[in-house]
Amino acid sequence: MKRRLALLPLCLGLAACQSPNPYTAVSAAIPPAPPQAANTIDMSAYPAAPRDFGRYRNWTWLNGQLPPGSQWADSAQVAEAVSNGLDQRGLRPSQNPQSADLRVAADTRMETRLRQVREDYYDPYYGGAGVGYYNGYRNGYGGYASVPVVRTYQEQVVVVRISLFDARSGQPVWSASAETGSGGDQSDRATALRQAVQHALTAYPPS
Repeated sequence: MKRRLALLPLCLGLAACQSPNPYTAVSAAIPPAPPQAANTIDMSAYPAAPRDFGRYRNWTWLNGQLPPGSQWADSAQVAEAVSNGLDQRGLRPSQNPQSADLRVAADTRMETRLRQVREDYYDPYYGGAGVGYYNGYRNGYGGYASVPVVRTYQEQVVVVRISLFDARSGQPVWSASAETGSGGDQSDRATALRQAVQHALTAYPPS
């Protein structure tokens, strides 16, 4: 009797397996490829070719306008510094702006930076009377205690940004910026401007 009861679930399971499956697999046919697919290459499936910066030989100002000036440096000073910096990178001003390889934009702006300086302030240990110091030590009572002091202050800097655009496509191809201190007289500012431009162009052409 017990054996029959044990065989009953097994028989029911086999009967369920033999019953028809109520679900039917349906697959839609793949639509045919368009006729032009046989002669077309999908360039999006391939990585973009690296940009050849060696083909850029000359340049002109973007929209034919010199960089804007500011109270810190006028337009002519910015244009001269950028032109000299590009010349050192092998880029010459185009004799014909319409056929230039690159279009250049540059600007300067004032920004505020927060600087932090840590100073170690030395203070003698307290406790007990001492009779003077010798080689940094209180007679009979140890030495100095170092107390770190962090000072925060604001500093005005000038940020110089240079952007290069492909003259044919108009797409941006490279940009960089550098900053310099805003203090000093006119001669110091001109020197700082040239140094900032050189620092910004250090990474051109990108490797």
